[in-house]
Amino acid sequence: MTSSHSPEEARLAACGPRDVTLYSRPGCHLCEEAKAAIAPLLREFGAALREVNIEEDATLKERYDWDIPVIFIGAHKAAKHRVDVAEFRRQLEEASSK
Repeated sequence: MTSSHSPEEARLAACGPRDVTLYSRPGCHLCEEAKAAIAPLLREFGAALREVNIEEDATLKERYDWDIPVIFIGAHKAAKHRVDVAEFRRQLEEASSK
């Protein structure tokens, strides 16, 4: 099996500890709920949010089609489907202390 690195995987690998990536698609109510839930924590930690529409990337659509929202902190997957705010805070604290 060959390892194929997409531009998105390379971008995730290069993310800093306060870079948060949200994989979503237009019209996803769970994605909107997740974004609203993490917004106060992003402000508190000075984290940058990058929202990625999986519909615009065939690889991401195949990978995350029914799993969105998927949230990464840096290159670490932090949440899928629903966000546990306390757990997300802990993960942001841990990432910020590295």
